[in-house]
Amino acid sequence: MIDDRPPAARSGGAFSALARGGLTHVELTWIEKKLEHWIRFGRIAEDRILTRRTRVVGFRPGAVFAFVRWASNDYGTIVSRIDVVRAVAANESYTTLPFVRPGGDILLKIEGWPMVSQVLAAIDAVEAAGVDPCDTAPDHWRHVHNRIAAGHQPRLYTPERHSAWLKRREIEG
Repeated sequence: MIDDRPPAARSGGAFSALARGGLTHVELTWIEKKLEHWIRFGRIAEDRILTRRTRVVGFRPGAVFAFVRWASNDYGTIVSRIDVVRAVAANESYTTLPFVRPGGDILLKIEGWPMVSQVLAAIDAVEAAGVDPCDTAPDHWRHVHNRIAAGHQPRLYTPERHSAWLKRREIEG
C-alpha cells in the first residue's frame, strides 16, 4: 500500500524528528569567500550556534524568510541563489530545499548573480516603501519570481498594495 500523503503529514520518520517544536530549520554556513549561506530577512524564532562557522535558525509556521546561498572556487562564483520561503505547519505539504528542514512553500526561487541582485533590489524597494519584507503579500514574491524569470522588471510593492493585501487577509480570515 502506498502512502500518498505529503511527507509532512505522515507520522514518524526523519522529517518529524528534524522539525523539533514545529519549526522550520535553516542551516547557515559562513566560510569567508568560499561558502556563504545567510538569511536576508525573516523573523527568527530560534537560533542555535553549532560551530564558529555554522548555526541553525528556526522559523515558526507561516513565517516568510529569504535564504541566500553563495559559493565560489578559485575561478569565481559557482553558485548564487536566493529563495523566499514560507515556513509550513506540520500538516501542510511542502517542497524540499537544501539546508531547509523539512522544507517550505517556495514563493520565489532565483539562480544566477544578475537575477539574484535584482531580487535583492526588490527586497530593498519593499523596505524603502516602509514595509517589512516578512509581511509582504506572498503573491508579490511570486510576481517578482515570474517577472525576473521572464526578463522583465517586477512592479514595485507600494504601501497601497500592502494595505489592500492586509484588508484581503482580514476578510479571508
